[in-house]
Amino acid sequence: MKSLPSSGGRVLWLGKGTFRALRHRNYRIWFIGQTISLIGTWMQTMAQQVLVYRLTGSAAALGIVSFVGLIPVIPLSFWAGSLADRYPKQKVVLYAQMGMMVQAIALAALTWLGMVQIWHVYLLSFLFGALTAIDLPARQAFTVDLVEGKDDLTNAIGLNSAMFNLARALGPALAGMVVAATGEAMAFSLNAVTFLAVIGSLLLMRDLPDSSRSSHPQNGALRHMVEGMRFVFSNRSIGVLISLVAVSAFLSMPFNTLMPVFGGEILKESAAPVVAYFCDSAHGLFQCQAPEALPLGILLTTVGIGAVIAALSVASLPASARRGHWLTFGNLAFPTLLLGFALSRSFLLSVLLMLGVGFCFVLQNALANTLLQIASPDDLRGRVMSFYTMTFQVTMRLGGLQAGLVADWLGAPFSIGVGAVVSLFYGLFVALRFPAVREMK
Repeated sequence: MKSLPSSGGRVLWLGKGTFRALRHRNYRIWFIGQTISLIGTWMQTMAQQVLVYRLTGSAAALGIVSFVGLIPVIPLSFWAGSLADRYPKQKVVLYAQMGMMVQAIALAALTWLGMVQIWHVYLLSFLFGALTAIDLPARQAFTVDLVEGKDDLTNAIGLNSAMFNLARALGPALAGMVVAATGEAMAFSLNAVTFLAVIGSLLLMRDLPDSSRSSHPQNGALRHMVEGMRFVFSNRSIGVLISLVAVSAFLSMPFNTLMPVFGGEILKESAAPVVAYFCDSAHGLFQCQAPEALPLGILLTTVGIGAVIAALSVASLPASARRGHWLTFGNLAFPTLLLGFALSRSFLLSVLLMLGVGFCFVLQNALANTLLQIASPDDLRGRVMSFYTMTFQVTMRLGGLQAGLVADWLGAPFSIGVGAVVSLFYGLFVALRFPAVREMK
């Protein structure tokens, strides 16, 4: 194993230990299948943004799509966490993924037939939100089963983040080319096909340990859920970590919702040479039906590249690493870079800023996820992660709605800039008021 010096005299450890969770067969096939599926999901996410903006021309509509997916999250998340602690997580995730494939097929069919309307997108977003509420807690808590204990848990969570953000890098890039060349329907169809990879990986798993179960299953689902909530609210460290993610999700993360506005309007002039290189009718690389998708795809891909680099860095952290310090750095640098993006009118500068945004976004969220799972007992992990994922989903989708409304009223740069400033101040408050968070390992 070798080390490379990083800025500030710190050391980033690289070597075969970065990928040590892949030595577990079940995790290895899950990693491959889920990576393929997530590339398709990001293709659909980006193509759906283009579709909604094409149908409505409204930034608020982009936020509404995010919001309607929130509606089923609150009533389902706590139940889903209890479900994950009482039943085999493999089956919970399998059925949820199958439902998501049906949703993707429906969206693709409506778009191919030229029948898609904005209310169809809203309805299917609602369905996707319900399935996600069931899937996420079980999928998060499933990691410890895939690596057969906590020894490789931190590494696996880092690799999960790398998987997610590799898909974030590749999915929008592929979708940008596919949508520009053929329209949105092909991207939706490809997403439906990629679900076969993750479903196949789940069916191929063998010798999984028993999923975590309540020590008092006879108490019923309601009491089981209340037990989990009591644990979350009684643990200050868990509460502070979740609050950091919540504020960031509400105020900073909505930048992703408004990317079509930046790619199609704010940065349109400075991105023109890039669009011409690919789409010019005389000398471009290919004919484009939706050239506005290219700047958007590049911006989202850059976020993904930065995120992958950060995720691999998290996976490479040694056992003695002060994860709380890196988490604090991500909490503060993420909104700072986002503020710079809101002020930028240069496509090249914006791309570079998005690289840093992606890096710091993952430092914040992958380390928060890691610290939450380490702090959670085995028999409560599903319910703790359901509270975490519910908080994240609710605040992120509400944040997308508020960002869209503010953007329609005062402009997308103002919406992102103000959110970044408030998020930065809250990060500073937590860093000063709760120094114990900085010392977490």
